[in-house]
Amino acid sequence: MKQIALFEKPLEITPVVPLSGDYGANRLYMKRDDMIPFSFGGNKARKAAEFYKEIKKKDIDVVMTYGSNSSNHCRIIANMAAAMGLSCHIISPEENREILYNTRLVEQFGASVETCPVSQVAETIDRRIKTFEKEGRKPYFITGGGHGNPGTESYVKAYEEIEGWEKEKGIHFDYIFHASGTGATQAGLVCGQLLSEEKLQKDAESRSRKIVGISIAREEGRGREVVKDSIREYLGGRFEKLYREDALIFTDKYRCGGYGAYTDEIKALIDKVMKQEGIPMDTTYVGKAFWGMLQYLRDNQIDNKKILFIHTGGTPLYFDRL
Repeated sequence: MKQIALFEKPLEITPVVPLSGDYGANRLYMKRDDMIPFSFGGNKARKAAEFYKEIKKKDIDVVMTYGSNSSNHCRIIANMAAAMGLSCHIISPEENREILYNTRLVEQFGASVETCPVSQVAETIDRRIKTFEKEGRKPYFITGGGHGNPGTESYVKAYEEIEGWEKEKGIHFDYIFHASGTGATQAGLVCGQLLSEEKLQKDAESRSRKIVGISIAREEGRGREVVKDSIREYLGGRFEKLYREDALIFTDKYRCGGYGAYTDEIKALIDKVMKQEGIPMDTTYVGKAFWGMLQYLRDNQIDNKKILFIHTGGTPLYFDRL
């Protein structure tokens, strides 16, 4: 099994940059996780770094995961497996097989893609794992989106990065926004905040910071439940002591109909940010969430606050909608 030098040590801290465009009456900053130097970066690269550590501890010859044809997660896991000299097998829903840049990259990395109806995903995964094992293979399955404790851990560390940057710059963010999909990113950020409050006995100002997940797919009931379950799993026996309901803010008001859906207004905003800031965003994840953040600030009459938006990656998808 080959090593990935970048993942053999802690990832370097990603930059936080001020935005110069006119986006309302707040001061906006962006944490550029899309600049993690592996496979176009993003939150899935952070998570891959943690799964990499788990895989190295095991006798594995094939990495499995699940995701759509537009999945950043599948692209990065396929790239990671190829770099480690391992096979990669992806289960993907057959309902939408549009060829996107992430689709092409997954193929370039040599991953095999098995499609099935979305209603049969769970049984297809189980059947494929058993088939590999009967063949004498040693599969390692990563839940879609990098869900699970390693994925959550990656954004506990990201939250620590944010606090370190604030301390260095003398800035306190009132809000942290991000695209919330499978939930591990938001779970990690919330866990990071809760653990920080416990460790440092934070005052009321710090507890007032809001972490807001802008759903790009799930309805609020299910989305919030999944994030909370991930928080509970990660904190374990400390969950009852540390968790507070107001720390978990998940809104589905800006989904535009569901996964992959977007509007001309979102596309126009993506164009504006690219021209003004030189930062690419996509319509499926980051661009939709950035637009949703601006709507949330407006709808809730939030003004004169310091806002951090986390760019969770997806650069290849930017080119699909040009």
